[in-house]
Amino acid sequence: MNINATLFLQAVVFAILVWFTMKFVWPPITKALDERAQKIADGLAAADKAKTELAAANQRVEKELAASRNETTQRLADADRRAQTIIEEAKARAAEESNKILAAAKAEAEQQAVRVREALREDVAALAVKGAEQILRKEVNASVHADLLNRLKAEL
Repeated sequence: MNINATLFLQAVVFAILVWFTMKFVWPPITKALDERAQKIADGLAAADKAKTELAAANQRVEKELAASRNETTQRLADADRRAQTIIEEAKARAAEESNKILAAAKAEAEQQAVRVREALREDVAALAVKGAEQILRKEVNASVHADLLNRLKAEL
């Protein structure tokens, strides 16, 4: 066998192999590589979009949290104000009730004092009559001297 023929035959087989590879093997490989590159690019774009959306969502969440905190603070302040108002109203009602009870007690004490004075006057009148009886050594008729006794009571 001749080395030149072998070399020529190998070159022809190699050329056929290159042509076959370029015609039937290479296009699906390049197509698969292009599809893979496109998928990677789409994945990176989706990741960037997701990062952007996540940042926007985080900002919305922070805004909502701030609004919620403000609203909660406002509601707590309103509740505190309402509690203070209720406490003040209760204190005012208690003071009014205390004043009413105190006035009623004063009126009752005044009435009792009047009753005690009246009873004391009657007791003093009775003692005066007894004393007069003792002095005069005779009986004084209370019904006869009622006018005199009433004037005596009034003076006491």
